[in-house]
Amino acid sequence: MNEIICPNCNKAFKVDEAGFAEILKQVRDHQFEEELKKRLTIAEEQKQSAVELAVAKTKNSVQEELTNKDKEITELKANSKSELRDSLAEKDSELAEMKSKIQNFETVKELAVSKATKEIEKQRDTFENDVKTKELEKQNLKNSLEQKYSTELQSKDAIIKFKEDEIARVKDMKLKLSTKMLGESLEQHCEIEFNKLRATAFQNSYFEKDNDSKAGTKGDYIYRETDESGNEIISIMFEMKNENDATDKKKKNEDFFGKLDKDRKEKNCEYAVLVSLLEKENEFYNSGIVDVSYKFDKMYVVRPQFFIPIITLLRNAAMNSLKYKQELNLIRNQNIDITNFEENIELFRKGFAYNYDLASRKFKTAIDEIDKTITHLQKTKDALLSSENNLRLANNKADDLTIKKLTHGNPTMKGKFDDLKEIDE
Repeated sequence: MNEIICPNCNKAFKVDEAGFAEILKQVRDHQFEEELKKRLTIAEEQKQSAVELAVAKTKNSVQEELTNKDKEITELKANSKSELRDSLAEKDSELAEMKSKIQNFETVKELAVSKATKEIEKQRDTFENDVKTKELEKQNLKNSLEQKYSTELQSKDAIIKFKEDEIARVKDMKLKLSTKMLGESLEQHCEIEFNKLRATAFQNSYFEKDNDSKAGTKGDYIYRETDESGNEIISIMFEMKNENDATDKKKKNEDFFGKLDKDRKEKNCEYAVLVSLLEKENEFYNSGIVDVSYKFDKMYVVRPQFFIPIITLLRNAAMNSLKYKQELNLIRNQNIDITNFEENIELFRKGFAYNYDLASRKFKTAIDEIDKTITHLQKTKDALLSSENNLRLANNKADDLTIKKLTHGNPTMKGKFDDLKEIDE
């Protein structure tokens, strides 16, 4: 649209491209006609001025010549009559010559005027032809525009009729479907649109129905995407909502904001998006991607045609911050490594202190036991030494033991040993 300011009232009004082109053309045609009239007037004035100037110059020249001749004649009269006659004859000849020149000049003047007039007429004819050509072009352009706009109007009428028929058909289809089936159809539409681009644009993405209802509620779909290292780039909780036109109680988009925000937080998603066909006449939601984060953090409402664009938009924004997320994860991991190292050192210190204390106590116990063992061994040694002495004494006693000593005072045993001795002999 072009804005034009009225030179009389100074008010601005807008016209479309076709109207602006028509106004511009009218202004140009008017300017051309004004310029043509102006140039014809100037040419006519120039022609008249040229003629008057030429006549004035000629008259002045002739008058000057006549004046000079009169002076010469007067001077010659003072001379002798003979010289006067000769001079008069010569002057008559010169006068005749001058008259001839004047006549020739008149002829040249007429030719110049005729030539100038023809040139002006030629320019006039050229301008008239240009005007006729412009008028013809104007008429052809007008006919062409009328034909074009007539065709476009016919096409628009046909398109409008087609759209009205399509709207009537869709409304009729919606009347035949239940609210649940309408919602499922919207979910299927979004899933199909995503799967068309999954292999090319969303290779590392997860987009599946939310079947986890452990927390009591669940959304419709969850979108997650990670980088090659497994770091999460973005996550979105989706809710798809539609409504039968025949439903008496119409739902509003904001009726579902609270539940969607709760599902987003419980499923640890970064963003929440409501894909909605509710409130069809609401221009706020028909304007495109609507940011409702002033009510619930990181939440958007879109029509189905903006389903893929909202993913792309949020994804591109997340990709820009991926480098910072990776650096943050690296710093976090380094902090974790340092913390783990400090914890391991502390555990080692505590374990070493415990083991040292335990070993120290065990070592003392072992020393005490060794001392006790040494004391016991000393007693055993003493007992063994005492036993050895007793054995030596017993051995000495055994060595001193004889049959004679054994049978001394025992006649019976002495008789037995005597009988055995006789048998051996």
